[in-house]
Amino acid sequence: MIFRKATFLDLPTIIQMIADDDLGQTREDYQDPLPQDYIDAFNHIQNDHNQELIIVEDEHSKIVGTLQLSFIQYLTYKGGIRAQIEAVRVQKDHRGKGIGEKMFKWAIVRAQERGAHLLQLTTDKKRPKAIQFYKKLGFKASHEGMKLHF
Repeated sequence: MIFRKATFLDLPTIIQMIADDDLGQTREDYQDPLPQDYIDAFNHIQNDHNQELIIVEDEHSKIVGTLQLSFIQYLTYKGGIRAQIEAVRVQKDHRGKGIGEKMFKWAIVRAQERGAHLLQLTTDKKRPKAIQFYKKLGFKASHEGMKLHF
C-alpha cells in the first residue's frame, strides 16, 4: 500500500468515499462537478502545514482509502501536540481486508514522527462497528465528547 498526500485530482474520489455510508449520505453533497465548498476546504487544508489529507493506494495505484490528520498545538501537556484523525474511509469493495488497520498503524507512526503525544478521534455513536474497531486498535473512550452544531 502506498500512502501519499492527496492532490486536487483525488478530491472527487475522497468526497465520494466520505458520502458513501448511511451517515455521509445525510450530510454530504457528492455531485459532478463538486460544490465549491469542497474545493475551498481542500485548498485550505493543502495550505495548512498542520493538516495532512492522505490517499491510500493499492499495488495497482487504485485509491482504496483516505484519512485526514490534524496536528493541534496547545499549552497543556507542557505545550504538547495532539494529532486528530478524521474522515477515515475505505472503498466499499475493499473493506474487511485489513486496510483500515494498516491505515491506523500508518497514522500512529506519522503522528509520532510529527511529535504528537497522542492520537485522538471522535466517532458517531451510531457506528458501533467502528467503535469496536477503534477499541481493538487500542483506543480508549477516556472522555465524554460534546458538540454544538451551528
